[in-house]
Amino acid sequence: MSYRIARGEQGVLTFEPYKSLLLPLWRFKTVPIARASLAALAAAFTSYVARGDFVGADMARKFIQMGMTRARRYANHKGGKKYDRSEREVERNGGGRVELAKSKGHDGMEEKAAASEIFKKGWEACRADEGYQELKTAFQKEQKEWDKAHKGNSVKTEIVKREEVKKENGIKEEVKVKEEPDQG
Repeated sequence: MSYRIARGEQGVLTFEPYKSLLLPLWRFKTVPIARASLAALAAAFTSYVARGDFVGADMARKFIQMGMTRARRYANHKGGKKYDRSEREVERNGGGRVELAKSKGHDGMEEKAAASEIFKKGWEACRADEGYQELKTAFQKEQKEWDKAHKGNSVKTEIVKREEVKKENGIKEEVKVKEEPDQG
């Protein structure tokens, strides 16, 4: 089983084909756009639940949750920048990150806060949906059984390393290098 529920909205941009299907529906720039986005994502969520597709339903829920959190970030921080440096910069240069102070007021602040509330109501509805809860319970049980059955097996896994490669034109680009871990 490759899908893991994970915490919050983790993994939302990594699991295909759901990412490609749901990402175009996810928008929060204005209240009307947030309403339309929530309606489309909620319809996808309902469709996945009706078909018994827990992974699809969970991914739709994550996009709805991400609409809430990202809109809230843009309400709290002008330009949506919460930290002084990105995680990638910290990995590359070491050190840590400092959370920037929340904005006292900026253009669009109220609109983003309202958009966040729209998504929050949709997210709460997803979490409370009985069909979703039943699918989640069944998925967790199946996942536990699968993990137990595969414990100790020498299942090959991949480690993805990120390396910077300098291209011929002098531009650095990050690439993924896959390797098998030691089975010792």
